[in-house]
Amino acid sequence: MKTNFFYAFSLILIVSAACSTQAFPAPDSTVTVVPTNTSVPTVVPTPILLSESLTLNSTPFAESKDGPIYTITAQIPTITGSADPRVAAFNTRMNEIVKKEVDAFRADILANQPVVPFVAGSSFDVQYELIGQRGEVWSIKFAVMRFLDGAAHPNHYSVTLNYDLAQRRELTLDELFLHGVNHMQTIADYCKAELSKRDIGYTDPIFQTGADPLAENYRNWNISNEGLIITFDPYQVAPYAAGAQTIVIPFAELQQLMSPQSVLNFFE
Repeated sequence: MKTNFFYAFSLILIVSAACSTQAFPAPDSTVTVVPTNTSVPTVVPTPILLSESLTLNSTPFAESKDGPIYTITAQIPTITGSADPRVAAFNTRMNEIVKKEVDAFRADILANQPVVPFVAGSSFDVQYELIGQRGEVWSIKFAVMRFLDGAAHPNHYSVTLNYDLAQRRELTLDELFLHGVNHMQTIADYCKAELSKRDIGYTDPIFQTGADPLAENYRNWNISNEGLIITFDPYQVAPYAAGAQTIVIPFAELQQLMSPQSVLNFFE
């Protein structure tokens, strides 16, 4: 009986010692903490586009003279909101475009119009419209009205500009498409089909060449959210009375021809 008692007592002491040693280390022992291998994802900030902080405003221009009598008015697109050199370059280009048209009109008036007006003098006006803006691409269309004193009616024409603000340069129509593809033919075919549906006199042979696949015929183009916009000035594909004709070519019609680097991809 004593043997069993001492055996049980000894077993309790051994188990207690073992548990005590396992749960609490000695006061002078060193505890090593192994760090958990948890990776922290790297946060890459989204680049802020320059255009996001900009606003497009108008800078007015006006001029009037006697002998010969004429008036000139214009609205010049001007970006504000940053002193970045790229913004300054854009604004300089806008001024150059308007100035070129104004100078040509003024020179024509001074060279050809009499000092005494036929009626009330000549006039010239430039307005603009922001057709599309995505990313750093700005697409502008100028509407120009030119009236020479004594003429039956004013003349209207367009000037377009598609500008990459980040690269500080104008875009060309060719660079929107893959090298080697005949994008001009595709564009012309679409425009001719659309013009044929309109009751504007396009079927007259004297106007049908105005939509032929030539760079000069497609000099006025813009990029919008709806597609590529082509503008034909009065007399180009229809009589003056029909006015300017605009064709919107959906991006789906051009998808197979577009370059992977084309800015059209921003507008789709």
